[in-house]
Amino acid sequence: MSDIHALSGAYALDALNDLERAEFERHLATCDACRAEVDGLREAAAQLSFVEAAQPPADLRAQVLAGARSVRPLPPIIADVRNRRWRIPALAAAAALVLGLGFGATTVWRPWQPETVQLTLAERVRQAPDAQTWTQSVPSGGSVTVTRSKSIGVAVWQSDGLEPARAGRVYELWLQSPDESLKPAGLFSAGNSEIIMRGDASSAIGAGLTEEPAGGSPAPTTTPIAFFDLRVDS
Repeated sequence: MSDIHALSGAYALDALNDLERAEFERHLATCDACRAEVDGLREAAAQLSFVEAAQPPADLRAQVLAGARSVRPLPPIIADVRNRRWRIPALAAAAALVLGLGFGATTVWRPWQPETVQLTLAERVRQAPDAQTWTQSVPSGGSVTVTRSKSIGVAVWQSDGLEPARAGRVYELWLQSPDESLKPAGLFSAGNSEIIMRGDASSAIGAGLTEEPAGGSPAPTTTPIAFFDLRVDS
């Protein structure tokens, strides 16, 4: 594929076929930029579930237009793969603002208000009232932590001090469904990583980590490096 980076959006929305997904996940294990973009797109998609319809303030349109007039337009950007990565979050923010103007929202982020704090999805999970956290030490060194919020339906995996994945190998995350099957939930190769686990974590009964061939596996092929029983209180 001439530009495999362009698959990040479709991958984040689970819109690839099996062949495309396998090819992109092999690439994802070695591309920090694409991993960051996928995480950002998943986070943006998850944030949409928190939007609630509400009547916007009467002066909202005037405030937005006044703020827009105070911002100096940027010069045109020549489209290429490198620019695409940092422009997508800006486009997502603009789309969110348009949604807020068109349909109303409980909170509108105004870039000219520096006191507004925007939480990442990982921070939302950790600060959720029902957040649970489990931590394990890894025999070969380092530790792993998973934090899950059932109400948000998301689990965050944190690895600290692990040895980087061996050449030709990759770390693969798993979520265990109520039927005890294990579903792929993400790939990484660095020893220090924070990953938003793929899949619905609200009903998951377990979360684990294995080392797999580059590109990952549809099912674990090695003994878990770490495994958490999410049915046990943290």
